[in-house]
Amino acid sequence: MSVLVCYEIIIMQPTLPILIKRASHNISRSMISPNALRIMYRLRDNGFKACLVGGSVRDLLIDRAPKDFDIVTDATPSEIKRLFRNCRLVGRRFRLAHLHFKDEVIEVATFRASGAEPEPDEFESDEGESEPEADNDRHNGRLLKNEGGMLLRDNLFGTPEEDAWRRDFTVNALSYSIADFSVIDYVGGLEDLDLRLIRTIGDPWERFTEDPVRMLRAVRLSAQLRFTIEKSSWKALVEMSVRITHASPARLFDEFLKLFLSGSAKECCRLLKEGGLLKALLPVFDEWHDESGDDTADLSLDWIDSRLATGVAISPQLFLAVFFGNYLASRTEGFAAHSGSFQDCVDHALSGFLKEVSGFMQIPQRTVMRLREILLLEERLAKLPGRRPQNIVSRPGFTDALNYLRFRAVSDSSLEKVIAWWERYAGDGLLQGEQSNVRQEPVKTRRRRNRRRNRSNRESL
Repeated sequence: MSVLVCYEIIIMQPTLPILIKRASHNISRSMISPNALRIMYRLRDNGFKACLVGGSVRDLLIDRAPKDFDIVTDATPSEIKRLFRNCRLVGRRFRLAHLHFKDEVIEVATFRASGAEPEPDEFESDEGESEPEADNDRHNGRLLKNEGGMLLRDNLFGTPEEDAWRRDFTVNALSYSIADFSVIDYVGGLEDLDLRLIRTIGDPWERFTEDPVRMLRAVRLSAQLRFTIEKSSWKALVEMSVRITHASPARLFDEFLKLFLSGSAKECCRLLKEGGLLKALLPVFDEWHDESGDDTADLSLDWIDSRLATGVAISPQLFLAVFFGNYLASRTEGFAAHSGSFQDCVDHALSGFLKEVSGFMQIPQRTVMRLREILLLEERLAKLPGRRPQNIVSRPGFTDALNYLRFRAVSDSSLEKVIAWWERYAGDGLLQGEQSNVRQEPVKTRRRRNRRRNRSNRESL
């Protein structure tokens, strides 16, 4: 039986929803965040339904540690806010409650009738907003799409089943009820979990039209979980890949980072390439990569994955330097051929790169400036010791720049000596055996002038 036929049978099964009692699944309350449990218990004790939903339930069922815990309830946002002092309401397209704890933030949403995930760049706080406006009326919500079918506003409350059917993928629509500790499946997610399939809920063309970012999520889930994207969902993704640019640029950059900092960057890149999403997002870079035959992209992604696997964090600017380093270097060399200082060439290269991606992704200015710092420090670090090395170590971008050199040393062993020197210098201050090579700058102190005030003048004031 083909996967597609199997999918049709699942959807038409009269036995859905499926309820798995506590004795028949592996989820234990000891595996759930204590803060999430407290929230669900309080909602339950005040007469509301409360469930864990989404990726946390999926991960718990396959023995993965969830990154976060999301909760859904039939309580409205203002009702949630009245129950929890640490609640902050956010979102325009759909109001969400963020409950802030010392070590985590847990998202609580009201059951929705249809729609997509709220866009981070559309978030706004509830400060200065009256409580009735926060709910947008329990019974008279709004659902708004543009002419192309993309969701613009999704303030329509619904039931637990409706909430499950409006989600993106079947394996993300499973829920865990605090009422009886059961797992509930409305859309066939349990079977897809067993089949290791990423499948859209409903028509994939319609779901990707509603929210194009779901195509990137399908790629990330497939790479992270080592699941296969179901045939019709993959076909829709390939055919609609050019529509990815319809999403907001700020949101696309955020999702782009999630893809490549997921721990499965190399597999994500392969799927982006095969699905046409990389070409849609980065057409000039994709063309340069194909024509130049540059193989550092694979090296960079292997390096990123290996670092993340050891628990080492990678900043957005370091990722950009590692992934786009050779591309930016080729642009820098092109400007250098027409004269100009190294700094000017780097600035021209970065400016051109930002123009290429500005229509598709919006990189925060702070990240751009830190990326520039890495590229400029690369040349300075090669000069041992150079002038005022202590000032270089104290610069905010020093750690990222040194990590960038560590990546480059994978293919250029001559850099290992440079890295070792700076590691010793940064760790020990002045090198014990090389103090004479470091130019010491005298500390200049500002001399205060001791002015004697004229007493008679002071008294006349």
